[in-house]
Amino acid sequence: MKQYANVITAYLIMFTLIIMVGVFQSWSIALTILNYCLISAVMTIGANIQWGYAGLINFGIMGYTALGGLAVVLFSVAPVDEAWSVGGLNMMICVVIIISIVIAIRYTLKKIAPSKKRNYLIASIIIIGILLLRIISAPAIEGIESVEPAKTGFLGGLGLPVLISWIGGAFLAAGLAFVVGKVALGLRADYLAIATLLIAEIVVSIIKHEDWLARGVKNVIGLKRPAPYEIDLQRTQWFIDFVEKFHSGKLALINSAAEKQEMLNQLVISASSVYVKLCFTGLFLSVVIILLVLTQKALYSPWGRMMRAIRDNEEAAGAMGKNVVKQHLLIFILGSAIVGIAGAMMVTNDGLFTPGSYRPMRYTFVIWVMVIVGGTGNNFGAILGGFVVWFLWVEAAPIALFFINLFTSHLPETNEIRVHLINSASYFRFLMIGIGLLIIMRFRPQGILPEKIIKN
Repeated sequence: MKQYANVITAYLIMFTLIIMVGVFQSWSIALTILNYCLISAVMTIGANIQWGYAGLINFGIMGYTALGGLAVVLFSVAPVDEAWSVGGLNMMICVVIIISIVIAIRYTLKKIAPSKKRNYLIASIIIIGILLLRIISAPAIEGIESVEPAKTGFLGGLGLPVLISWIGGAFLAAGLAFVVGKVALGLRADYLAIATLLIAEIVVSIIKHEDWLARGVKNVIGLKRPAPYEIDLQRTQWFIDFVEKFHSGKLALINSAAEKQEMLNQLVISASSVYVKLCFTGLFLSVVIILLVLTQKALYSPWGRMMRAIRDNEEAAGAMGKNVVKQHLLIFILGSAIVGIAGAMMVTNDGLFTPGSYRPMRYTFVIWVMVIVGGTGNNFGAILGGFVVWFLWVEAAPIALFFINLFTSHLPETNEIRVHLINSASYFRFLMIGIGLLIIMRFRPQGILPEKIIKN
């Protein structure tokens, strides 16, 4: 227990801050922050596996997050029958063509020795495949996107339970990671970072512009969720009775029946929001705990020691007979799959899929800041980094607004400087995160909870 004293202290401070938000702002806001902290923790676990375990720089976290969100649409949304009838078959044929192109290229690479003939053959396969895809998909896409474009305009999904889509998000992200890993993992660290960032931008661009797939920038709303809806709770008698009993002391102070009923209605509305967020908290916390247990066991297993040996000295590990390329690919896939789960969790929590919101600052570089601040190579540190940075990201504006009002209270309300600072309060999050990162890098370069050196 003594060895975990720093971990316990850090997490107690973090949860105390969240509780203070509940006391001084609202419990709904506090739970919202906690839920996004848990989602961020899952992302940081995935990034920490890649960077902390194996030293792989992945600036494509945004792309895997978007694929996880896309999985929620593809797996949980009900299929649009009319769209399938006008273009579904053609799109399935296109999928078969894409698979055939990949198989043909792999066969050519294996069976024909490197030569101009092989290069021309591969180019021919790609050009012919693209032409076929264009001819078959163009009319199908036009037909699909014309089916009630204000409501649907896409194929829909499989209509499965939303939790299955989380697993689907992991597989989609892992599939992309396999392809990217085969192509890019041989690159030097800086080139790998650039390649993964560009591939993520390509993925997000495709999702944004292919309306037939997930409505593009029109967004998909009303997604399924594994928790009850607030409006349903507000109409459920057991929930109303529970809220009434919980606040019986407060309600007993009101004499008027009409006022008592009005207050009860308001309490039920507030409680329904808190209850739903608590349901998500329990679900997200379960995912974080499961991943933490698994990653901790992996970290201290022979496989984990091998990965750290590869990270510290690839040449020495290779000389000892370890397949460095294979292990890099494996851990790249595992980390990306976990990020895909986080992307699915986020869309499920929001209840909508917005491809236009996926930007590198929020879904790549902030995640990297979380890992660095928390402690690279330490799972507890990576999770703590997710909590600290996200808390600061959300609460930066209220904190900045408090200090702006405090230090400009002597100025008139119409003062240009004061008005400008108040209107710019939301942008202080970048300043505060930047300052926080500089402080950590200066005084605690290993992070809040550094990686523990294991001595055999």
